[in-house]
Amino acid sequence: MPFKSSSAHASLLPATNPCLNTDFYQITMAAGYFQHQSDSHASFELYLRRLPDHRLFIVSAGLSQALQYLSDLSFSAEHTAYLKQHPALEHLPESFFKALSTLRFTGDVEALPEGTLCFAHTPLLRITAPAMQAQLVETYLLALINYQSNVASKAARIAQVLQKYRSRVTGEAPTFIDFGSRRAQGPEAALHAARAAYIGGAVATSNVAAGFAEGIPVTGTAAHAWTMMFNTEKEAFRAYQETFPEKTILLVDTYDTLQGIQNAIEVAGKNLQGIRLDSGDFLSLSREARKRLDAAGLHNTLIMVSGDMNEHRIEALLSQGAPIDSFGVGTELTTCRDVPSLGGVYKLVERTTATDKTPHYAIKSSASKISYPGKKQVWRYLYQGKFTHDIVSLDSTPPESQTPYDEVIPLLQPVMKDGVLLSPSPSIQEMQAKVRQQLQCLPTLTDLPAPEAAYPVYLDPSLTNLYEAMKVRTTR
Repeated sequence: MPFKSSSAHASLLPATNPCLNTDFYQITMAAGYFQHQSDSHASFELYLRRLPDHRLFIVSAGLSQALQYLSDLSFSAEHTAYLKQHPALEHLPESFFKALSTLRFTGDVEALPEGTLCFAHTPLLRITAPAMQAQLVETYLLALINYQSNVASKAARIAQVLQKYRSRVTGEAPTFIDFGSRRAQGPEAALHAARAAYIGGAVATSNVAAGFAEGIPVTGTAAHAWTMMFNTEKEAFRAYQETFPEKTILLVDTYDTLQGIQNAIEVAGKNLQGIRLDSGDFLSLSREARKRLDAAGLHNTLIMVSGDMNEHRIEALLSQGAPIDSFGVGTELTTCRDVPSLGGVYKLVERTTATDKTPHYAIKSSASKISYPGKKQVWRYLYQGKFTHDIVSLDSTPPESQTPYDEVIPLLQPVMKDGVLLSPSPSIQEMQAKVRQQLQCLPTLTDLPAPEAAYPVYLDPSLTNLYEAMKVRTTR
C-alpha cells in the first residue's frame, strides 16, 4: 500500500543556493542593466509559442518551487568573489558586485495556478521587476517550469487514457505510479519528476525523498535482485511474505512468469495483495494471471504491469481487455521520451522607468520566433461546463466572443507582490484534483489518440494590432 506522509517536510530546491545555476549571459546582461538601465522595470512572460507535436494541452507545474526560488534569491560573498575573478567581469566596478551581494527579488509575479491546463501563447508566468532582477532569473525559471510542466502533461495524458477503463478489482479507473527515478536526468530531476507526475495524475511515487518533501504517497515492492538473493523463487516469496505478512505484492517474472504467478498464489494465499509483471507479453500474461488468481479465490488481488509503459501502450493493452489494475510508469514519464523538451520561452514584453510609467512595449519579429507586446491576460470561455476556447488579450475585462459561452475565467492570477508571497501555495493534492477536474472540461477533440484538430486559442485584435504597429516602428 502507498505510504502517505502527513505533510510536506522539505524543499525540492537543491540544498545549495541556486543563484549561480544560470547562463553566464544573464550575469553579463545584469551588469549592463546595472550601468545603463538602473531605473528600468521590466515585464517578462514565460510561455510556449506552439505546443509540441503529440501534445494537445500542457499542464502548468513548478510554480511553488519558482516562488520559493524568487523568495530566497541572494548572492553570497563566495558567489560574488567567484564572479569577480572571471576575465569578462574583472573590469566591472565594485558597485556592481555590491549590488549583487545585497540583491533580493522585489518584483511582482502573476501566474497560472499549478495544475491549470493551457495551450500555445498562454503565459504560464509573468515577472515584473527591476530589470536586473527580472533578467537574472530567466534560466532557472525556464528549467524549472519547462521540465515540471512537461512531465505533468505526460502524466495527465496517461491519466486521461486510464479514465476510459475500469479495473475488474476496484471498479474504478486503473491507476499509475511514478517509477522513473532511476532513469531521470539526475537525482534533482527525479524529485521534480515525481512531484510533476503526481500533479498530472499519478497516485504515488517510488521516490522516498519526494514523499518526504511533498507528502506524495510512496510505494514499492521488491526488485528481481530480492528473488535472485535466495535459492528458489518460493523461498524468496516466503521470506518477503513473512516480512510484510498482511500486504504482499510480489514480482513474478524473474524466471518463468506463469510458474512465478503460481508460486505467489501458493506462498501468500489470501494475503497476496498484488502481483507485478515487468516483462513479456503483458496482454496474454495478465489474462492468464487473472484466470489463475480468480481460480484460487483471489478476486481482489491486483495485477500491476511495469516496463516501458506510456499512454499509447497502456491504451493498447486496456482497449484489448487486459485485466490490469495498475501501471508503473518510469522512463517514458520521467524523460518525456516522445517530447523531451517543452520549448517554453521567457520574453520581454514591456518596460517602464522610475520617472516614466508609460509602458514601452517590446516585440520580437524574427521569422518563426514572434513575441507579442504588453502584459497579457488569458481568458477561458466555457459553455455548459466545457472549455470552448481561450482569448489572449491586453484588456482587464474579457473580450466579447462570437462563440456561445456562459462563463469566462481569467487564468493569470497575482501570486507575489513586491517580492512577498500573497498566499500559501495549494497542496499538491489540490493541484492534482484541479488537473482531474479540468480534464473533464476539455472538449472531446483532445481524446487520445490525438486527432488533427487543436484547441482554439485566439489573439485579440488589440494585441495583434499593437504588434503590427510595433513591427513597423522597430524596423524603420
